[in-house]
Amino acid sequence: MSALDAVRARQSWSKVEDTAPTREELLTFVAAAGRVADHSSLRPWRLIELRGADREVLGAAIAKAQGDSSPSSKPLRAPLLIAVVASYRKSEKVPRWEQEAVASGVAHVLSLLLDEAGWGVIWRTGHYTRAKAVAKAHGLGKNEELLGWLYVGGKPEGKKPGRRKSVDARKLVTRLPAASTEKAKKKKKKKKKK
Repeated sequence: MSALDAVRARQSWSKVEDTAPTREELLTFVAAAGRVADHSSLRPWRLIELRGADREVLGAAIAKAQGDSSPSSKPLRAPLLIAVVASYRKSEKVPRWEQEAVASGVAHVLSLLLDEAGWGVIWRTGHYTRAKAVAKAHGLGKNEELLGWLYVGGKPEGKKPGRRKSVDARKLVTRLPAASTEKAKKKKKKKKKK
């Protein structure tokens, strides 16, 4: 399958079975996903693998963040959760937003690789990703933010993923406004005359 075919076939799987890639399989996918464009090679990201009881710890942290008395069952929806962490580095050249974009890129490529390998994946977020209790449960540092979790598990047999609307690329790919292009041409002509 080509990369284009894999991307076109990708779907989010909100319900998955109780199987997941092994740690070794996951490390292979992460090593590949880590090759996203990364200005100055800062690697401003890290991933946290949550399995088994780790998910219950997260459920308790989410409950605390929301003021609930009983743990959230959301983390139990998949056997493997991968917390996506933007781990910001000091840099004169690479702003914070660009570092967060790198972390997001790693997560997206990882989700594509997992999907292409036959795993069901969905990227989940929520307002509690920025809650202190949730950050503490993940052991986040001062220069880190949680961007969400990839929920990973087996694709249910016989179940098809939800339908996705096609993308009308013509509406989303534009050109510079004509006025900007004309200005640039006039400047170029003036320089040539000199």
